[in-house]
Amino acid sequence: MGTKTHVTLPGAGPPRRAARLRCLLALLRERHEATPAELAAHLGVSGATVRRDLADLEQRMLVHRTHGRVRVVDAEHHELPVTLRDGQFRDAKRRIATYAATLVPPGRHGVAINGGSTAAEVARALGSHAGLTAMTNSLSTALQLAARPQLRVVVNGGWLRQQSHELVGPLAEAAFSSTRFGTALLGADGVSASVGATTHDETEARVNRQMVLHADRVVIVADGSKVGRITDASFAAAGELHDLVTDATAPPGEVLRLRGLGVRVHVVAAG
Repeated sequence: MGTKTHVTLPGAGPPRRAARLRCLLALLRERHEATPAELAAHLGVSGATVRRDLADLEQRMLVHRTHGRVRVVDAEHHELPVTLRDGQFRDAKRRIATYAATLVPPGRHGVAINGGSTAAEVARALGSHAGLTAMTNSLSTALQLAARPQLRVVVNGGWLRQQSHELVGPLAEAAFSSTRFGTALLGADGVSASVGATTHDETEARVNRQMVLHADRVVIVADGSKVGRITDASFAAAGELHDLVTDATAPPGEVLRLRGLGVRVHVVAAG
């Protein structure tokens, strides 16, 4: 194998399962392939545990196992399922969400929210906004909104994209294109000065695009690892973004470039 990996595990001892699955994928992206025994040794868990984890990842079509070795599937365009993203950068996402919620004015107001772990945190943070109407295409975001009885929640129809738990397709696009919003609060897989806000999937990008076109204010919420990153499908040019809420790990040069294009970049401090 030869390549030294720099993947680190969260906390002391064997990681929890979701974190362990992320570590397995990260190891395989760095090493290209490995044996189950090598992966088990690195994670400090039993061979049986790693075999169960690899069976789960193979069922999700994220890894491929053959002749006693394992490799990641399509490493270049890798997208973590939303169920594996929730634990990443959780503290930063909560701070970002809390701040982003303050950008929504009080009183009767309509917001559009998409999917992803940061957007779900924003939905949780909007709990104090009595009279707010929130429309989403994400099952994960909808569940967070549904737990806030003072909010009015609208969930559109569409095809369920299992990787992200988002509803996409013509029905979803039509629902957002026929509604006007005061604010669109959108998570992104990447945001850059050169390309703008991007996501992994074209069908999601088309739904997000309708939110951008029909909102008076577009707020992107993205932890610092997403800033400067470009993924497959763009849904808004940088000049169409009014605000970006991120954390202090965002690359300073990219923050300056975005500000130079007129984006109000809010950098939340560490907790």
